[in-house]
Amino acid sequence: MAYWAMIMALAFAANGVRAGWEYAHATFYGDMSGADTMMGACGYEDLFEQGYGLATTALSTALFNNGSACGACFELRCTDSPWCKHGAGSIRVTATNFCPPNYSKTEGVWCNPPQKHFDLSMPMFLKIAEYKAGIVPVWYRQVMCYKQGGIKFKIKGNPDWLLVLVYNVGGVGQVADVKIKGSNSGTGWIQMTRNWGQNWQTFERLEGQSLSFQVTASDGKVLQSENVAPPNWQFNTAYEGRRNFN
Repeated sequence: MAYWAMIMALAFAANGVRAGWEYAHATFYGDMSGADTMMGACGYEDLFEQGYGLATTALSTALFNNGSACGACFELRCTDSPWCKHGAGSIRVTATNFCPPNYSKTEGVWCNPPQKHFDLSMPMFLKIAEYKAGIVPVWYRQVMCYKQGGIKFKIKGNPDWLLVLVYNVGGVGQVADVKIKGSNSGTGWIQMTRNWGQNWQTFERLEGQSLSFQVTASDGKVLQSENVAPPNWQFNTAYEGRRNFN
């Protein structure tokens, strides 16, 4: 596999593509509606409503990194397969789900470690390859995410357990750390912890206070969104900050 990847890298370079790409494979799941791609291991819900649409992918264990890769954006090109669509170019997708490993099988286990694999929505797979292919080799690289509007925070949970879904994140797209602050004097910044995917939690009671958030991206950049949620904020409601990493 290492020899084959080296040969592909040389061929890829000969075709005028810049360095910095890595070798992987891609499949698809669900149908053209994308219904099976909703929800998922990153904690996102309605991907249309939340701005991701069908330009999404599930990642194998090697790429998912226990959920820290959620929100990252990737560019993929189909390569070295008769089923690659001629002249298709590349696609850009956001990581919104996890492709789980299957240790009960010895063949067709593309999402098992240490393999790097993208399980695309069907519409995105069909942009670069024919349906009958099922699986194709790809070159990929991580790219910047460009989002409209500010970072969004959906507040869930209950009065004793605040769970916040952070989404619509620009820049590298990956959230590495979140802090929350209530408007009451002396509250200060409260460290949140990752519950799963891009859901972050705290057990502090913050009802009746306007809420501010400090988000640190995986590249170390920090963005503060002040008073995003008003004092009368409600559970199961999303609030949008004024800024983003774009």
